[in-house]
Amino acid sequence: MEVARDVGAAICEETGKKVSLKDPDLTVYLELLSKEVYYAIEKVQGPGGMPVGVSGKVACLISGGIDSPVAAYRMMKRGCRALFVHFSGRPLVSRASEEKVRELVQLLTIHQYTSTLYVIPFGEIQRDIVANAPAPFRVVLYRRVMIRIAQELAKREHCWGLVTGDSLGQVASQTPENLTVIEEAAVLPLLRPLIGMDKVEITDQAQQIGSFAISIEPDQDCCSLFTPPHPSTKTRLDDIQKVERMFDIGALVKQGLEKAELTEFTFPQ
Repeated sequence: MEVARDVGAAICEETGKKVSLKDPDLTVYLELLSKEVYYAIEKVQGPGGMPVGVSGKVACLISGGIDSPVAAYRMMKRGCRALFVHFSGRPLVSRASEEKVRELVQLLTIHQYTSTLYVIPFGEIQRDIVANAPAPFRVVLYRRVMIRIAQELAKREHCWGLVTGDSLGQVASQTPENLTVIEEAAVLPLLRPLIGMDKVEITDQAQQIGSFAISIEPDQDCCSLFTPPHPSTKTRLDDIQKVERMFDIGALVKQGLEKAELTEFTFPQ
């Protein structure tokens, strides 16, 4: 209080202003250390949240689009360390989506200093599903197999939950019915930090964290590969389980796990 009084008196003397506690023209903030004093005339709001790691580890499915990097960031902000899992359309498409995802993971690594990314070549699994499943159910089948593969990786890495960039009603796979059917394939908790956000809110946060410019670069994403013109939006669990009995789901999951490619990231790069 003595320092504040002395500094305040000096400012008043230099400026000719009077002290106003209710509506000041200028507020000076002081931080007193053992040998130094820091001052500021403006406070900038930081990201807030909790230190990364205090809330355990989660596996984030990251597509290269706008939503999933924001979902991962929001979980990191709540203290979770993020493991990243990307499903590529390779070998049926180029590595464009993988390069984007590597850029995004490197960007997000700023917030946790080290990151692990698993890339799963998913094209051949999708081709098997297309050859044997009714077209309206393909998207939900893709997602259920992805969840199972990501879950096995999450267990290996001691993650307690899975994270997706789902936003309610945004696309066919994100209707209430399809979200419910997709979640049934998971044993670990399935976290959806963007579920109540619209595209404008998600895009705003993507721009704030710097991921938006990377996410909008063109690529060939596996989610759009073999997408039917009229996917089911109200899939019933009984129907999808009946279709899954046509496949050796365990073999598809094993195939994805065996071909998983691991990359480590650090900050600074």
